[in-house]
Amino acid sequence: MNMTTVLTLVLIIIFFAVMITIGIRTRRHARSVAGFVLGSRSVGPWLSAFAFGTSYFSAVIFVGYAGQFGWNFGIASTWIGLGNAFIGSLLAWLILGRRTRIMTQHLDSRTMPDFFGSRFGSQRLRVAASVITFVFLIPYTASLYNGLSRLFAIAFPGLDYAVCVVVMAVLTCVYVVLGGYMATATNDFIQGCIMLIGIVAVILAVLHDNGGLNAAMETLATGENGGWQYTAFLGADPGFLFFVIMLTSLGTWGLPQMVGKFYAITNEDAIKKGTVISTFFALIVAGGCYFLGGFGRLYDIDVEAEGFDAVIPSMLSTVSPIIIGIIIVLVLSASMSTLSSLVLTSSSTITLDFIGPLKKNPIDERKKVVIMRVFIVIFVIISAIIAIKQAHAKSLFIAQMMGISWGALAGSFLAPFLYGLYTKHVSKVAVACCFIWATCLEILQLFISLGMLDVSGSALLGFVFRNSLYSGVFAMVGGLIIVPIVTALSARAIPKNTDEIFSCYKSKRTVGITDNLGK
Repeated sequence: MNMTTVLTLVLIIIFFAVMITIGIRTRRHARSVAGFVLGSRSVGPWLSAFAFGTSYFSAVIFVGYAGQFGWNFGIASTWIGLGNAFIGSLLAWLILGRRTRIMTQHLDSRTMPDFFGSRFGSQRLRVAASVITFVFLIPYTASLYNGLSRLFAIAFPGLDYAVCVVVMAVLTCVYVVLGGYMATATNDFIQGCIMLIGIVAVILAVLHDNGGLNAAMETLATGENGGWQYTAFLGADPGFLFFVIMLTSLGTWGLPQMVGKFYAITNEDAIKKGTVISTFFALIVAGGCYFLGGFGRLYDIDVEAEGFDAVIPSMLSTVSPIIIGIIIVLVLSASMSTLSSLVLTSSSTITLDFIGPLKKNPIDERKKVVIMRVFIVIFVIISAIIAIKQAHAKSLFIAQMMGISWGALAGSFLAPFLYGLYTKHVSKVAVACCFIWATCLEILQLFISLGMLDVSGSALLGFVFRNSLYSGVFAMVGGLIIVPIVTALSARAIPKNTDEIFSCYKSKRTVGITDNLGK
């Protein structure tokens, strides 16, 4: 074994030991459904903020998006990280955090499909949302393994990709099955700290390897693979950059695994603190990842032959062994935190919102927890198999896979969820139309990305389906337009109990007076 392999192996063993220990120690929180899915709604600001951030940023961001968009936009790709911080984190917490926490507790909803069922009085919407969640989280999860395996190849030459997938899947399964949401949130905090330290170390190492910031910028502007546009303020393609920012930032508002963090936070004071912490985390991690990716053109990479997913691994192959070890643990942390959030979201959704409503007799709490644990295993197995099968499919690289997943989920859920929190005037028909619109759009995108459909003959369709990032934005924006229009045409389908539902925002607290002497 060389030094890189030894150091990386030691760090990974320590990392896995800590994760499993936390899973064992948090078992007592996972005995009930509320404890397993939401940590009994008692999670503090630091754990909630880091859980939000680590679920947001994974190997998909670090390897896939940072590599692709850093290559395409240069240093301007940093704008994506800033959008993630201020739109995807800050505004998400300010606009959704408090109202989500209050209404979901009032409705006793534990998942996003459960919210749709209770808020709009429709079991069909609840079941439909659970199916959309389960189906479209699978390609997102599969994409996590892909990014991780490319970095493992640096530290462990010759290691089979399938081994990386299986090891990561099994160990994530263990601590999520044992401790549920609390194990996930606690591990997310530790993994988040690793990500903060790691991304700073990686940026410093890459800049040092290229003679410092000024020298790197000058080479990027004049080098063989570079050009002035890659150091420009808005990069080489500002229009495309805008679509990337919108999907990766606004999209989080409709992702079940992200919004679920607001269900579990303990109180309003924790929401205020979590807002600041989450924004700071996103600035460092997302901003750092995309800033790092902007220097990809300093390296000799054959993108056409190897794909964009090879950019970041190629950049990191020349740094010191200890930095490589830190990078592997950094990406492992990011991937496992996101994977744990996805599998927990998917298993709870399919158990509570699909199987539950279909059963004639209620399922007791203990059986529900057992079923969720079983589905965690099933979900991980399915996504791991897809990841292994997809490893050699060049047509769907990481960014495309994630874009399809984000587009379908955010396009389906963002508008109904946002409007459902803020206005009483949303009809069941409008929500159903939004679900149909986004899922159909992204299924078409999937067929086009696989080469099964050709829309190049149409200028409009060619623009909409240029890639999954474009169609994802159209799915979200279309939903925001469809819901109010369809609601106006189907006013009779607006639930009758909205006054009672929205009363949760108007609750009053009576306190004793301290001065009763009068004038």
